[in-house]
Amino acid sequence: MRFYPVLGILICLTVPLIGRAQKTTEIQRFQLKQVQQGVAVDQTHFYVINNHSLTKHTKTDGKQVAAWEDTTGLLKHMNSGVVIGQKLYCTHSNYPDVPMASSIEIFDTRTLKHIGNHSFGLFPGSVTWADFHAGHWWVAFANYSNKAMAEGRDNRWTTLVKFTESWQQVEAWAFPANVLQAFAPYSTSGGTCGKDGLIYCTGHDKPELYVLKLPERGHTLQYVKTIPTLSEGQAFAIDRSVKNKLVLYGITRNDNYVIVSVID
Repeated sequence: MRFYPVLGILICLTVPLIGRAQKTTEIQRFQLKQVQQGVAVDQTHFYVINNHSLTKHTKTDGKQVAAWEDTTGLLKHMNSGVVIGQKLYCTHSNYPDVPMASSIEIFDTRTLKHIGNHSFGLFPGSVTWADFHAGHWWVAFANYSNKAMAEGRDNRWTTLVKFTESWQQVEAWAFPANVLQAFAPYSTSGGTCGKDGLIYCTGHDKPELYVLKLPERGHTLQYVKTIPTLSEGQAFAIDRSVKNKLVLYGITRNDNYVIVSVID
């Protein structure tokens, strides 16, 4: 019998390992009229993000209390959102158009009124998620290995970029090969920075949460583990108002559910 150690090493590098020791348990689920791209959450409400519209719902029963829709035609593809204070920051791109262009659209969480914008303009990737952590913005720019590929860049060009509060770029990192394979042919669709300093992200459609950390050296994020989820990729949110538990808000697009779960 022949052994092929090199092949074995390649397999280990490209196939993510599921965190079997951790379990995801459903707490609630809400079936809504339209759930396309992602969800954000604060202490009392959650916010459903669609391509060019938003809805605000109570966390207790999912009742819709506010809505907003772009009537200008200027917004094409909102992806995810994060609540900071009383502002909802939504990532937006011109996906699948090329050249890629992106912005962050800012809303008042009380009224869902559009109150601001930060434009990245033409950038080597489409912005899919952003978070503010430890005094900096952390922003993911996606690239794809399908018809949305731009300028010859496949999903290996997906990048996490660190900016100052006033949007000066500080650092950037590539994603590890096994996570990129799990994303393929798409890219990262959702992400956030945990209180533990780790980076949690999702792909396009797999029920998996990938946990990464900043490298001690080099330029590529380090893979930590994969946690199975009940929601199916896309943009998610960690409910930071819940202490001592990892409570996840995610979505399933085919049946328009927002699913609330806890990860042990």
